[in-house]
Formats: sequence, C-alpha cells, structure tokens
Amino acid sequence: MAVVIERMLEALNRHDRAAFLESFDPSYQSEQPTHPNRGFGGKEQVRKNWSGMFESFPDFEAELLRNVTEGQTVWSEWRWTATGLDMAGVIIMGVEEERIVWARLYMEPVEEDGQGIDEAMNTITEGAPREGDVSSEEASPT
Repeated sequence: MAVVIERMLEALNRHDRAAFLESFDPSYQSEQPTHPNRGFGGKEQVRKNWSGMFESFPDFEAELLRNVTEGQTVWSEWRWTATGLDMAGVIIMGVEEERIVWARLYMEPVEEDGQGIDEAMNTITEGAPREGDVSSEEASPT
C-alpha cells in the first residue's frame, strides 16, 4: 500500500482533518466523472468537504477494501459507513512525493433496496433505438 493511502486511511478513521489534509498536494485536482459538476481544485475544498463529513457523521469509518499501486497511480476500493451513511466505490489517485495530486472519485451511496439487475437494465435501455427499428428521419422520403 502506498504510504500516503495508509496515512489517509488512519487520518479518516481518527477524524483528524489536519493529518488528512497533509495527504493532499496544494494543487490537488478532484474529478467525479459520473458527476462532472462536482470537480474542484485545491485543498480548501477538501477541508470544507471533510469538515462537513466529520461533523455530520461523528461515527464515520473508512474501510480500504483493496488497493494497487502502479507507478504514481493508486487504484483503491473503499467503503464509508456511519449512522445514516453507507457509500462504496473506487478512487483512482495520482501520487507525487507521497501527496495526492489528483483523484477521480467513483463513490456512490449503497442502495440496499435498489433495483434488481433486470429492472435496472430496463431503466437504462428504455427508449433506446433497437436493431431493426427505422427512425422517422430514415423513413422520411426527403
């Protein structure tokens, strides 16, 4: 495990904002590809985000399920839990000099009572063009 990830995990579980923030480079850039409007840059937003998490969820715990480091990139699978919070996902991080310089977060709330796979696939594919369908544009004589 990358040293910075180990430090970050320990800081998260101690709710130690200062130690947690030390994991990040001042020029840190965050992306959430499934929520593009949530991207940001800088440690101040990290501080603001995690201050809110620790205040809202005093029993917050982070579990690092798996991780692998390839060069300066760390792939990690996480579970974050607290009373009223259950999130899981993957975070891919770029690390330089034992500080996180960028991350792509794929963390989502766990849906214990969400859709099953068939219902989810129906939702995803509903309204999608089907093979053999002729669109009105293709059928137009002009």
